[in-house]
Amino acid sequence: MAYYNEGQGFMANVPTVTKNLIITNVIMFVATLFGEDFMVGTFAMFFPASPYFRWWQILTHMFMHGGFWHIFFNMYTLFIFGTALERTIGSKKFLVYYFITGLGAVALHTGVEYLQALSYASSGNTAALHNLYLTPTLGASGAIYGVLIGYAMMYPDSVLTLIFPPVSLKAKWFVLIFAGIELLTGVTGTADGVAHFAHLGGMLIGWLLMLYWKKTHKIWDRDSWI
Repeated sequence: MAYYNEGQGFMANVPTVTKNLIITNVIMFVATLFGEDFMVGTFAMFFPASPYFRWWQILTHMFMHGGFWHIFFNMYTLFIFGTALERTIGSKKFLVYYFITGLGAVALHTGVEYLQALSYASSGNTAALHNLYLTPTLGASGAIYGVLIGYAMMYPDSVLTLIFPPVSLKAKWFVLIFAGIELLTGVTGTADGVAHFAHLGGMLIGWLLMLYWKKTHKIWDRDSWI
């Protein structure tokens, strides 16, 4: 049963991992406002062949955001669906799940970038290759999409309503629609500037991990890490 702790505010009722993920993302965003060049150059994810790549970016890029609405929608989604998922599978599992889906997201995104780099190199398109090396990837969206599919797998028939347009659908259909949109826009190259394959990577790894936990009956072992 959820309760509201009036003395500490609504964040007092947010599960530990979800709360600390939100706090860390907000701290990183505020720091970026005061030192964008340093923060993006140091903590955003660059293609491994780029001179700006650092090994820790594989993790830190998940806590970076490119603007207010970027972080707002990611953290709002994490607050709503992360809270529900963490309370269901437990904080330890949720922490593992969040980072594994985030890593799966960046792995697929980097794999697609590698294919692009091969294509640019073989065609002699040095300008596009140079641009790929200089383009940072940042945001929690890959892990957030993992959280969305995790929620949909635990509560497939729960009804969700979009703010705009005001459409209500079951969670399982929303997730399938989101996945289809990401695949279509990723393949066609529309909505440039969005890491569509990172979103798909987070969803794919999230689906596989939840499927594994369910089939091995580990999903309800809230005290285990994996």
